[in-house]
Amino acid sequence: MSPLKHSNHLAARMGRWSASHWKTAVFGWLILVVALFYVGNKVGLKTIATTDSNVGQAHKADNIFKHSAFKQTDPQTELVLIQSKTLTVGAPAFRATVQDVVRSVEGHPGMKNLRSPYTAGNDDQISQDKHSALVTWEMKGKYEAAKKRIDPLTAATAAVATRHPALYVGEAGSVSSGKALDAMFSKQLKNAGTRSVPLTLIILLLVFGAVVAAFVPLLLALSSVLATIGIVSILSHAMPMDQSVAEVILLVGLAVGVDYSLFYLKREREERAAGREHGAALAAAAATSGRAVLVSGFTVIIAMAGLLFTHDKTFVSFGIGTMLVVLVAMIGSLTVLPALLAKLGDRVEKGRIPWLNRLRREGGENRVWSKILTPVMRHPAAAAAIAGGVLLAMTIPVLHLHTAQSGLDALPANAPTVGTLDRVQNAFVGTAQPAEVAVKTPSVDSAAFKNAVLGIRGDVAKSSLLRGPVTVDTDPRNGVARIVLSLEGNGVDATSYRALSELRNDVLPSTVGRLPDTEWGVTGNTAASHDYNAKMKASAPYVFGFVLLFAFLLLLVSFRSLVIAAKAVVLNLLSVGAAYGLVIAIFQYGWGEHLLNFRSNGGIAIWLPIFMFVILFGLSMDYHVFILSRVREGYDRGLTTEQAVEHGIKTTAGTVSSAALVMVGAFAIFATLPFLDFKEMGIGLAAAVLIDATIVRAVLLPATMKLLGDWNWYLPSWLNWLPKLDHGTRVPEPAAA
Repeated sequence: MSPLKHSNHLAARMGRWSASHWKTAVFGWLILVVALFYVGNKVGLKTIATTDSNVGQAHKADNIFKHSAFKQTDPQTELVLIQSKTLTVGAPAFRATVQDVVRSVEGHPGMKNLRSPYTAGNDDQISQDKHSALVTWEMKGKYEAAKKRIDPLTAATAAVATRHPALYVGEAGSVSSGKALDAMFSKQLKNAGTRSVPLTLIILLLVFGAVVAAFVPLLLALSSVLATIGIVSILSHAMPMDQSVAEVILLVGLAVGVDYSLFYLKREREERAAGREHGAALAAAAATSGRAVLVSGFTVIIAMAGLLFTHDKTFVSFGIGTMLVVLVAMIGSLTVLPALLAKLGDRVEKGRIPWLNRLRREGGENRVWSKILTPVMRHPAAAAAIAGGVLLAMTIPVLHLHTAQSGLDALPANAPTVGTLDRVQNAFVGTAQPAEVAVKTPSVDSAAFKNAVLGIRGDVAKSSLLRGPVTVDTDPRNGVARIVLSLEGNGVDATSYRALSELRNDVLPSTVGRLPDTEWGVTGNTAASHDYNAKMKASAPYVFGFVLLFAFLLLLVSFRSLVIAAKAVVLNLLSVGAAYGLVIAIFQYGWGEHLLNFRSNGGIAIWLPIFMFVILFGLSMDYHVFILSRVREGYDRGLTTEQAVEHGIKTTAGTVSSAALVMVGAFAIFATLPFLDFKEMGIGLAAAVLIDATIVRAVLLPATMKLLGDWNWYLPSWLNWLPKLDHGTRVPEPAAA
């Protein structure tokens, strides 16, 4: 194989400069990371307001509430359920328990609108079977202020439960449940972060067999994450971010940061093992793997940019965060990493673990993958047919994809207050997740408005899908009313959506919709789920189209091949489709309920399909670009296409499988969390990476390249104007054995 021409592309120049100016590169990076993280931590992260998180009609309703005395959509209702299997609400012991609850919370300065089920007009607070009753009230102020005032009330109701052990007494609601679940949510995310770092380190120790070599990629990835969190915190004051953006940055940053360092460091080791001296090995790594990192980084950034086309504030914040962390990790890998390697030299091998080194093989072709690749290259048509058939079969469930915003079913049964919420949902259908109607009208005291409310109550009483109680709170000064009622179903299923449709399309247009100069909207969990689902379906073609088109164009320019670019898009679509199918089978069909300990809600998280597509398409391009760069390098150095494919796959397989192991480990940790959305994301991403690194990259890619032969490099004559990008540098030949 002939040596390549001298490389002077950006990645090679960055590597050479950093190696010769290691102090500037390393200490400049450290100062920048510390400064960004310090400033970001100082200013804090400004998050998206609750009233800005919804879309469609739900967002319209939120805005009506926002510009009224209510200030927020959620009335912050608290419910205390009193329930007995044997006693009914008329029994003296039952009545005494309800009255004890009322006395225990009455007069607390943080509450308002206390309602007893025994007060005239509150019959809807008693279940149809008379074995359950609700005491309700609303918390004053905004959520953060209400959280500070809720503890004495929850303690008071808990004391009532202790005094009346014969009955079930439990409190749940916007503030009590929200506070308890927020604490559990934060704790679980923190656990995921603390587990992912040591797990990644263990994997890197297995890959490199040396402590220093394992720490370099990990520390570089973590520094990229910290710098990006600082940048995002600063930017959030101009563009508020989702509260989970830091976790998404950690997830993606750890994956790509470690990957890029792995590509670079493994190539440098391979060149050293081939007999090249330290400087030449580093130069070769900068020119080859460095270029792969550069192309891969920009491809991933383009994929993440697809999230901007959703026009959803949460996804836009995720898009900005992931684009930035990939950019920062890419810059760090192309500058700080070669600087560290230049300074460390052979000391990068310090802390060798003897028994691990006996199992490892330095550089060159991977023996395990060579055994897998040999039959694939010998029978490419059969290999392609079998692998393609398996992936297509795995995509079949996508035809039955149903998305739903997570409701009570998405919460673990042992989570705080969930037991009470489940009981409320069963005894009072829809009460736990009510619909909220916002009405803006000239006067909420007019006879016309009051008659409209009576009309709503009458329609609800006649409906089989809508349920009371219908409660009305007004803000006379701003002419705004909040009307709350319940919907049949679990809040996110087809029954609840039919109830919402009846409310929006029949009940309200014929009542408040007939009032002059009046606007209205329906919000709440069901409305938010329905509207968000509709928006994601409308946005999906633009997101998918943008990502596919620009990834295709970038690969076309990078490899000067129409076939390579088109095949990369098709293979990635197969990989993502198979991952979708797996997630749908496990979570929507409920096949994994017992194994993974969750309750299926009959769908997958609304945000997951687009998020998975963008993240997986971006990350899978990492492997594709890395492998193809090595194949193209071999082809440019005089190998035939078949030889280049064999050489490229075998020499990169170890690195790709190591990188995939890191990603699978990081993603799989989220599958251990009790929240359904996180389980879906963790299983989906981990499985997709595993599928992509094995079936797609080790079987389908080489088989199709073997079948296509020189057609892999086909470029129409009218595209000859595309720039010719070299894939390596002139390096000394390996020393004689």
